[in-house]
This record gives sequence, structure tokens and C-alpha cells, in this order.
Amino acid sequence: MGAKRTAISVGALVAALTIAGCAAESTPPAAHTTPTAAPSPVPTLSAQERTHAWVDRRLAGMTLEQKAASLLMVHAPGTDPAPLRALVDQGVGGVILMGDNIPGAPEELRDLTSALHVESDAATLVGIDEEGGIVQRLPWDPAADPAQLRAAPAADAQTAFSMRADVLAASGINVNFGIVADVTADPASFIWDRVLGTDPQSAGDRVAAAVTGEQAQGSVAGTVKHFPGHGAAPGDSHTSVPAAPLTLDEWRSAAAPPFRAAVDADVDLVMTGHLAYPAVDPTPASLSPVWHRILREELGFDGVVVTDDMLMLQHNGLAEYADAGENAIRAVAAGSDLLLYVLPADPSTFGISVPGLSAALADAVRSGRIPQDRLDEAAARVMTLRADLSPFLSRQIETREGSDACLVDGIPVSVCSV
Repeated sequence: MGAKRTAISVGALVAALTIAGCAAESTPPAAHTTPTAAPSPVPTLSAQERTHAWVDRRLAGMTLEQKAASLLMVHAPGTDPAPLRALVDQGVGGVILMGDNIPGAPEELRDLTSALHVESDAATLVGIDEEGGIVQRLPWDPAADPAQLRAAPAADAQTAFSMRADVLAASGINVNFGIVADVTADPASFIWDRVLGTDPQSAGDRVAAAVTGEQAQGSVAGTVKHFPGHGAAPGDSHTSVPAAPLTLDEWRSAAAPPFRAAVDADVDLVMTGHLAYPAVDPTPASLSPVWHRILREELGFDGVVVTDDMLMLQHNGLAEYADAGENAIRAVAAGSDLLLYVLPADPSTFGISVPGLSAALADAVRSGRIPQDRLDEAAARVMTLRADLSPFLSRQIETREGSDACLVDGIPVSVCSV
């Protein structure tokens, strides 16, 4: 899918190309004809490098508020696309569809999702929780559910999620929050009906297979959840902050393997949970710099980190999570790239609006609570995913490969081939 960005300096790349292209023009002709060395080859740009350059150029023209808004994925109820489109017009990076957004037929849903794309180069992220079983939004999804898959070979998970991706793509959905990487063998657990395995090994095998199957289609980005693992944390994070009793070493062997397997399978997104491992950090993982650092540095994940629904923090009734703007600031400062909001018809009841959240994040950058580099990093990851999911940008890259020139950061360069 290509959600990961390579470390490349666009300025240095353009400088190298400029020097290579202009050296011959600046050298006076020799007085006598003498053998000359072959010209230095002009560096070529991979598709990933061209996307990187496009994203950097795009972000350079955005205000802090626009970058902050691009980190939001928001819900509005109903099957009328207008309220969802209004959110997109306010600059959010994406929308999430819930059961109340789903019309009676795939064709109707496709019409709704088609109305949400406003840019030719960056797809609006259209997300959904389509796990199968008790968390299924699309009644026409025929793929096997988690209870069936955990009793079947891992290959069946790959087949099921490949089929699921086809259904989602046909409905115009390009992000699925559908692969549960939590582990539990307890039928009384909140998450029991949704897990793909009852032990770390079986869960990891099926999670990796599900990631491979879902992302093979090419137009649906896959997500695993709920990092660092809900199975060890009893309680429902929709109404509380469940706590897991594991130490970090115990987590590494008991809860980490499915997430590690997903990262090794190149999953596009990892969703953090509003749950805590007090022996590691008493802060909910979604707001924890410690858990984000473990995900990035220990597991090696370089894709988009998305939070679980941020309103869940307000639903738990704890005073420290009552302020929506403060929750958003803490999440981005900790390392989150994309903030999820399942909003009611009147989001002001939770003190939430897109301009309000964007202003809170932008002001936090100005005050130094969120480093500028952290906001830029998050916005770049989200914009890269949007570019990767846009057939329009891919088509433009293909066209440029067949032409005499392409653009890097808006500057023409002579070679555009891979």
C-alpha cells in the first residue's frame, strides 16, 4: 500500500538534479577536441519518492489549522451525504461510517461515498469498522466472522479479508478498522467475540494473514487494533479505562505477537486503545508517549497511528478526560497521527467542532506543547496514505513516467522513470 515514507531530502534531491542537468551548460567548450568523460547519470525517482515530494509540497502550503484538521476522521449520522461532505469541506482527513450511515444497497452506499471525494490527488479517507460477526456494518458482507476464522486455518483469514476488501472497495470504502489483534481465551471477556485467536501464536498467524488478504486488493488500507492489546485488560473501554496487569516483558510474550506479526506484514494503520498497562504507563495507550515509542521503535511500525473513538474518553466520566481539545492535544503530542471521532448529530454536546479541535491543536503547536515537527510528521503520514489511496495521483505519476519531465516540489526535473 505504501503508507510508509522514505527518509529523503527533497531539497537535496532537487539540488543534485539541478547540478547534474546544468553542469554541461556552465562548462566552456575546450580549445581542442579531446575525449570527454561520460556525463554523470541523473538520479531517478521511485514512485514512493515522487509521492513524498508531492506530500511535502502540499504540506508547505497549509496553515497550522489546516494541518491539524487533516488529522481528524469524523462521523456524522444519516444516509444523506451532505453532513459528511460538510465535514470534508472543513478540511478533515476522513470520515468514518457507522451503522446509521449505511443505506439499503451497495449502489446507494457507493453514491454516498463518491460524494465525499473533493480532491483529485488525495482521496478522502472513508473508514468503517467491518470485522464481521457482532461488529459488521454492511449486511451484504459475506466473509467469515472472527469466531469462524479462529477455528479455521490461517489461510481462511486471508481469504475472508480479501473478500471483505472487495466488498468494501465496491462500496467506496478505503479504510477498514476491521482486524482485531487482541488475544484472549476468556469467553467472558468484552473482546472475546471479536478476536482471531485465543493464544499469541494462533492470533498472530491469523492477523498476519488477514492483513495480507485485505491489503492485496490495493485500494483498501487495513488496520489492526486495539494496541497494545485489549485481551489482557478486562472491562469495556467505551465506558472506562480498563487496566491490564502485565509487565512490559509479559506484554511482549502475551499480547505483542499479533501486533508484531501485523507490522511485519506491512499493515497500513494501527489503532491504539483507551486502555492502560499501569506497570508500563498508567496513561491510556492512546495518550501515552511510552506506548507510541514502543510501537515505533520496538515493533518498527512506520504507518499511520489512529486512535480509537476519542469520545470514549469523555464517556468514561473521568474529569481529566472531560475536555475534548485537551484530549486531542495529548493524543497528537504522544504520537497519534489520526484522531477518530464518532460524533452525534449535535457534536457541540461534547464541546466538539472541527474548527475548535483544529484551533486547539494549532495553538498547542504555537505554545510549544506539540512540536511543529510532530504535527508535520502526523500530517505527512495521513496525506501520504490519502495519496496512496488516490487513483488520480497514481494515474498522474504513470503519465509523467511517459513524458519528458516531471515535477519535484514544483520544480521540473529531467528524469521521471522508476
